[in-house]
Amino acid sequence: MILFRNYLISLFFALLPLFLAAQEAQPHPKFSYLDVFDLQYVSDPQISPDGEWVVYRKMGYDIMKDRAVGNLWIRSTNGSLHQKLTAREGNESSPRWSPDGNRIAFVSATGEGSEIYIYWKGSGKIARISQLPASPSSMTWSPDGKQLAFSMNVPKAPPVLVKMPKKPRGAKWAEAPRITDRVYHEADGRGYINPGFNHIFVIPAEGGAVRQVSSGDYHHRGALSWSPDGRYIYFSANRNENWEYDFRNSEIYRVSVNEGTIETLTSRNGPDRNPAVSPDGKSIAYIGFEDKTQTYQVTQLYLMDANGGNIRELTKQLDRSVASPVWDKEGKGLYFLCDNEGNTKIGYVTLNGKVTKKADDVGGTSIGRPYGGGSFSVSSSGILAYTLGRTDHPADLAIQKARASSPRRLTNLNKPLFEFRRLGKVEEIWYTSTVDQRKIQGWVVYPPDYDPAKEYPFLVENHGGPISNYGDRFSAEIQLYAAAGYVVFYPNPRGSTSYGEEFGNLLYNNYPGDDYQDVMDGVDYCIAKGIAHEDQLFVTGGSAGGIMTAWMIGKNDRFEAAVVAKPVVNWISKTLVADNYFGYANSRYPGQPWENFEGYWKFSPLSLVGNVTTPTMVLVGMDDLRTPPSEAKQLYHALKLRKIETVLVEIPGASHGIASKPSNLITKVAHTLAWLDKYCNKEK
Repeated sequence: MILFRNYLISLFFALLPLFLAAQEAQPHPKFSYLDVFDLQYVSDPQISPDGEWVVYRKMGYDIMKDRAVGNLWIRSTNGSLHQKLTAREGNESSPRWSPDGNRIAFVSATGEGSEIYIYWKGSGKIARISQLPASPSSMTWSPDGKQLAFSMNVPKAPPVLVKMPKKPRGAKWAEAPRITDRVYHEADGRGYINPGFNHIFVIPAEGGAVRQVSSGDYHHRGALSWSPDGRYIYFSANRNENWEYDFRNSEIYRVSVNEGTIETLTSRNGPDRNPAVSPDGKSIAYIGFEDKTQTYQVTQLYLMDANGGNIRELTKQLDRSVASPVWDKEGKGLYFLCDNEGNTKIGYVTLNGKVTKKADDVGGTSIGRPYGGGSFSVSSSGILAYTLGRTDHPADLAIQKARASSPRRLTNLNKPLFEFRRLGKVEEIWYTSTVDQRKIQGWVVYPPDYDPAKEYPFLVENHGGPISNYGDRFSAEIQLYAAAGYVVFYPNPRGSTSYGEEFGNLLYNNYPGDDYQDVMDGVDYCIAKGIAHEDQLFVTGGSAGGIMTAWMIGKNDRFEAAVVAKPVVNWISKTLVADNYFGYANSRYPGQPWENFEGYWKFSPLSLVGNVTTPTMVLVGMDDLRTPPSEAKQLYHALKLRKIETVLVEIPGASHGIASKPSNLITKVAHTLAWLDKYCNKEK
């Protein structure tokens, strides 16, 4: 018996290496629903003036509270230290270094609301310096480090039309009616906007009295920039008499910090915003364009004297929209963001207009779908700190030194997850539109275990906007589709940004239109390449992508099933019920709906509903104010009356940004896959 036991023990140890090797040979699992809660990413990286430290907001998801959370972390650029900035557990955001680099101002949640805090780098101590009635934004240090400027909402009493009789003591009457007389009175994701205006305030950096600097019933928000002597704060606003209806317009102003007097520095028709004062205080950079009232216009970078004179355009030769201008220390040029062919870059322009590229792959902060985003900051010596995102990871922290040939990645936040997950491979493709022979860009994502010898279901994912772009960026939703066995195709048809003004503006009075053919040409290209197969085609998309999806199934019956998410199906009804109802006429279609009924109806997917034979799921957030549920219901009800296979999925509490709650991202993808799988043959 003892000999037999010893034999078994010997056999066990002899076979153990084989067992362990077999375990190691097992492939890692694919990306799955609950992995969404483990995703982390970097946002708002702020590099210290000396370039030795970066403080950033580390974003993640709270699985118990079903929401995004962010805390501030600090990283040395030499890689020696990486730790949480404070011991606080509340949400922290908006870190900003003092001019001398010794302090960091930031905003953090408290039981009473968001407040301003100061962190002292030398001691590691923090202190709250404010007690504000509303949340601060656009926080900016004064050049001498003695004050902070910020924007904050100041409430205003709502209109009262009648004086109600006094109710008896203890009576429980209905709530008073909500009355509004404003053009813009609700916003998707926020709901009803309480009356009031944003104003500019200053507060001593050591705490003390908060003082309102701006005045008047106008909104003063967005980037704030101090003059070097601390006398003025430059800002963007619309203080025109007809500002509510002149909603596309804004000007650059400056306000005297001590007197509160406001001067207007620009006067053209169009948006002028993001002022940035040069280091010597003699020039103001800003972005904007002369409004030609069209679907898309490229935002350019301008320069003017501090008093508003001598305006000149710096990026005239760059046919791409620029954002977030930042001066270099010497005042010889500016850094900026721009998208080019689905990839976000950091550029630099000299004062004589010479543009160079400084960094690629900025982004990774839009977790759901592969949209742009991201941010950067610059040290005194020209070191860039930015959010680095690629198709295989959300945003990490990277730095790019002035003379370095490539960036240095300082974090790898998702390594503990992605080392043990298989992601779908992303491939860039270019093909030719049959409309006018334009080159169209798209991406194909393959299932993690893709075998070219097999046939896979092919899913078209249409992007929203439509004035936006997808790109070579990480997408949790698309990776989940690929993990479920779908080859996913996401294109940038005409109307997409990052290809120039003419390409983006092709949708004026033609949306949906030739962009539909661009998408279908991409499908045919993939069929010709053997990536897609005619009897295995599926389509989905949200917002403008939902419009395109509804249009596609109204134009052809080539798709086995479709999921139309948060769509517009009737431009006449949508235009006058959405939160941005005032913004469509003339830029999308000529005139208002009652002036151009036939034109608005012509481009409404509901006009094609009599052609639809494709089984269709319609999905929408119940609190969506941008593409209201009434739009989704029109499509669902029409298909139901026509006895087309259909189902309506309404997500409680979700606004237009359905994926803002991670569980809703999962809900959206899971319901999409459940519907498509009903009509899918994955055994080929």
